[in-house]
Amino acid sequence: MARQSISLTNPNDAWLKSQVESQEYSSKSELVNDLIRQARNSQAQIDWLRAKLERAEESGFTNDLKEQIRQQAKNTING
Repeated sequence: MARQSISLTNPNDAWLKSQVESQEYSSKSELVNDLIRQARNSQAQIDWLRAKLERAEESGFTNDLKEQIRQQAKNTING
């Protein structure tokens, strides 16, 4: 595992400490890794939506119902 040294603002450091102290996470590193995972997942969802919108714009109209499109998006987001 790669080791990094980062600087945190006092409010961010206090928040990280409070999460560890509440036993929500076992360490600051675990929490930071979880936050990065969440950000990566969010970015993947945004990228998927962007690609879907670009394809839709290029292809014109769809015969899919609104609910079908919504369900497909939910399935993709939830993995």
